[in-house]
Amino acid sequence: DFMENFCPIAEHFKDASAIKIFSSGKEWLYERNTPSFGAVLEGANQLFADGIQMPAFGVSMDKLTREELKSGLWVEFCFSEEKHCMNMPFESLLFAVRAEYKGFNIVRKTEGLYQGRCYYVDLRDKDMAEFFQSLERVIGR
Repeated sequence: DFMENFCPIAEHFKDASAIKIFSSGKEWLYERNTPSFGAVLEGANQLFADGIQMPAFGVSMDKLTREELKSGLWVEFCFSEEKHCMNMPFESLLFAVRAEYKGFNIVRKTEGLYQGRCYYVDLRDKDMAEFFQSLERVIGR
């Protein structure tokens, strides 16, 4: 049962050991306790504040995800140990950041691969524009 196993995925972000931002294939890494890490975490918390998490129909395939990472803006929350949410393990959580998105999949990296079922978040009446701009500021765009 979905509600029985429910776990708010966004609550895991604060436990990340590092955050990666990917923009057009280029990668930035921000360690925990740095101002940039804090800025991204704060932006993510605002983004998810009124969002609704749902079961995702999406399944991630590693090769395809790595190809998609070469374009657009993405953020990845990396953890120092394996975590579990809704009976699904992950060592990092990755999602695309598009200004106009009102809902999106969160891809799990497990056993070194972006694979398996995703989490899905519906932002309701909001879009990702503000979070998109905050990530651009962090990487100096």
